[in-house]
Amino acid sequence: MADSMSMWSLISNSSWVVLLVLLMLVAASVVSWVMIVQRGLLIRNAQQTMLEFEDRFWSGMDLSQLFRELQDNASPDGGLENIFKAGFREFSRLRSQGTSDADAIMEGTQRAMRVAISREQEKLEMHLPFLASVGSTCPYVGLFGTVVGIMNSFRGLAQVQQATLASVAPGIAEALMTTAVGLVAAIPAVVAYNRYASRVDSLLASYETFADEFHSILHRKVHSRSNRPDAG
Repeated sequence: MADSMSMWSLISNSSWVVLLVLLMLVAASVVSWVMIVQRGLLIRNAQQTMLEFEDRFWSGMDLSQLFRELQDNASPDGGLENIFKAGFREFSRLRSQGTSDADAIMEGTQRAMRVAISREQEKLEMHLPFLASVGSTCPYVGLFGTVVGIMNSFRGLAQVQQATLASVAPGIAEALMTTAVGLVAAIPAVVAYNRYASRVDSLLASYETFADEFHSILHRKVHSRSNRPDAG
């Protein structure tokens, strides 16, 4: 009885439908854990580079010098750096073309930063929908395996003269195993999705705030230049 109730015995004696469900759940769990680790590292690096860039930006360094340094030593996870470079690059390009309309310069700069923020949002939110799907569907996939296992147990029970606990216990245990595996796959995915979604929202809010502050700095800069007596 103990041998027939062992985990490996239950798996080896399972029907092909239950085995298929188990393989799907295990595969989903493995892939979700890979994405959990990968997303966690990316978001952590994005937060660290954001703090480092903010210290440099607000230290009073010349913006042109900061832009040149970032061009030479760009961080792959520097979301705030990319927003700054996109905005300053467009700002410098429009001014170098001799655009005299300050509002047109600022509109182009703001548009460039919005596009950069959208790209960073796509990068940060990549694979999060998969974690949400794993968390929402795996329990139902496991429940499907449970239903199939219980159906098989009752079909086998109908073929014996006398029903005993020993005759139905392995089938019921096999059926419940798929539910357990489904929950094991779903719970980490749900926890990771909720945590990462919150951290991504916090990062994006910081990006939006920085873009607004940087826009104000450039706005003052371009208007102070256009208001000079020799500007016209």
